[in-house]
Amino acid sequence: MQRNVKKYGPVFTKLLLFSGAEAGIVTWEHYRGKIMNQVKTSILVVEDDPAILQGLLDVLVFNGYHAEGVDHGDTGLAKSIGEPHDLVILDVMLPGVDGFTICRELRRKKPEQAIIILTAKGSEEDIVTGFGAGADDYLSKPFSLRELLVRVEALLRRCGKKSDMEKTTVNSICFDPANLTAGRGDKKITMTRREMDIVLYLFRNRERIVSKQELLKNVWNYTVTDIETRTVDIHILKLRKKIQELLGAQPFIVTIRGEGYRLESKP
Repeated sequence: MQRNVKKYGPVFTKLLLFSGAEAGIVTWEHYRGKIMNQVKTSILVVEDDPAILQGLLDVLVFNGYHAEGVDHGDTGLAKSIGEPHDLVILDVMLPGVDGFTICRELRRKKPEQAIIILTAKGSEEDIVTGFGAGADDYLSKPFSLRELLVRVEALLRRCGKKSDMEKTTVNSICFDPANLTAGRGDKKITMTRREMDIVLYLFRNRERIVSKQELLKNVWNYTVTDIETRTVDIHILKLRKKIQELLGAQPFIVTIRGEGYRLESKP
């Protein structure tokens, strides 16, 4: 049985910090003054744990977002596809339809939708599966308030920008940002927006090594790059596997240990 959709806007009582036992009471005057200066951005949270759902909604509302939450996968799938949201935050384990299925279907119906998945602590398998389903980023539980806001703000900034839509040829592969495809001869692969952004950024900086922190800043739009995340590594791994379908064993993105990545661009 599906539960009611929870919406949080004008009512705010408590700010929950996910970094531990820390919690603070915030007055209505403080909250109102903060939120009045911010543009309302719509965020849908799909999470079946009542405490986490409540905490996420409170934190997001306090920081000026219009946040609503659902605690069932079936409701989450219907609302994420049927209603417009700037960002969808999905838990992996949900009653009804699981988070991966929602992510996959949402990416198919709305290619430009911003999606963050929530995974169990240290579950690399969930992270890889989530990116394969089309997620833009992930958060491992338990996560801190700082990390949550950094990733939400970075993803929303990135989605406010459009990649250069001009086709680019690298190593005989034609990358088409407008259609999110790459092709060589009669072979063609589909790419995510993030994967396309990585390739184009590395291509523009092909004469030098690009660090992980630089990619987080310029592709992910993180304002803080010293947080612990494997997002870049996993995206590069997936990207290499896709490019191998076109180039075989020919190197494309090379890892320079301890430094970063370099695109092997040939005339």
